[in-house]
Amino acid sequence: MFETILDPEIRRVGKLLGEDSKAAKLFANCYPNTAATTTRREEDGTYFVFTGDIPALWLRDSSAQVRHYLPLAKDHEEIRLYISGLSRRQAKYILIDPYANAFNEEANGKCWSHDRTKQGPWVWEHKYEVDSLCYPIQLAYLLWKSCGETSHLDENFHKALKTIFDVWTLETHHENSAYYFERTNCPESDTLPNGGKGNPVAYTGMTWSGFRPSDDACRYGYLIPSEMFAVVVLGYASEILTQVYQDRDLALQMSRLAAQIRQGIETFGKVHDPEFGDVYCYECDGLGHYHFMEDANVPSLLSIPYLGYTTADDPVYQNTRRMILSKRNPYYYEGSAISGIGSPHTPPEYVWHIALSMQGLTSQDPEEVTRLFDMLISSDADTGFMHEGVYRNDPSQFTRPWFAWSNSLFSEFVYHYLEVTKKA
Repeated sequence: MFETILDPEIRRVGKLLGEDSKAAKLFANCYPNTAATTTRREEDGTYFVFTGDIPALWLRDSSAQVRHYLPLAKDHEEIRLYISGLSRRQAKYILIDPYANAFNEEANGKCWSHDRTKQGPWVWEHKYEVDSLCYPIQLAYLLWKSCGETSHLDENFHKALKTIFDVWTLETHHENSAYYFERTNCPESDTLPNGGKGNPVAYTGMTWSGFRPSDDACRYGYLIPSEMFAVVVLGYASEILTQVYQDRDLALQMSRLAAQIRQGIETFGKVHDPEFGDVYCYECDGLGHYHFMEDANVPSLLSIPYLGYTTADDPVYQNTRRMILSKRNPYYYEGSAISGIGSPHTPPEYVWHIALSMQGLTSQDPEEVTRLFDMLISSDADTGFMHEGVYRNDPSQFTRPWFAWSNSLFSEFVYHYLEVTKKA
């Protein structure tokens, strides 16, 4: 799909990487992967973008899967309509159920598991994740700002913004929420305790999340990277509401919620560590409990400047980055083949390609960027694609051979690599 647009870009970047190099071949495979293998155009003109080896659309994954095509949107109407069509489908899904993380192509009742929760025929999985509502706002905003496209900013999207605001406001007092989720005969990370309501939290001004972007359950309900992402996209939403919809009342409410969540992050999510200084925790509950770790899935602590919450040279971010890229992070692994951040979602000692790409995207150090680029190139197990987790001592042992998000983020990192190393 879109070969006449993507192929010239693949050839252009391939020349910069070295036409016969492994890097060029990897880019040629990864860059078109989402459009070529995980995209279907629907009769209503929207696009269904599934995750790869699972036949469902994740609000998070689908957004991240097409982000690397945004630079082409300004000059190519087909790309604008493609991303706009995905955005319109995401808005439709949010209006069906804002607590769901993944959806079916049609109302066929298919699902990952029959859980104790609200689960309609459109819903593939009903795990509530703050980032699932952040990503569609980010995608819609970036498309608009990149080329002025507004076809996706229709009345449905306006309603979706109001729905997201209502959910996030309600979940600042999670005890008032009707949401619950329980799964039986599963790992502890796949279900919520306390009758499906999650562990108790106190009011902090932040908005509660049941699950992480890995789809694993939160230990504590305030997931700091997702809170940061919410602050950023609330700003995006406020700008869209003001300039496109002239809805200044809702725009002001969005801005106030963003300020409230930011204050909660800085008050409850930042802790002084005797070794690293002031750092952000991964999760907290407002009751004095903190969880210090990092997960490869985005939003993550590593991705804070990529999300736009602060700059890469921010001292607290730098302290946090040093901590999570060390043994203090229980999911940081060093191996003979690959070293980086993994996830409790995959086996121990498996480093994620997404984490390596994100580490590179948030660095301006040519030496670090080149090291990470080379590590990615050498750990594809000669498959020609990126994967989910890779065993630290043997790249031939990996999870998910068809994981479009990982291919897309690698493609985005290629552009950053070329820029930082002055090869573009």
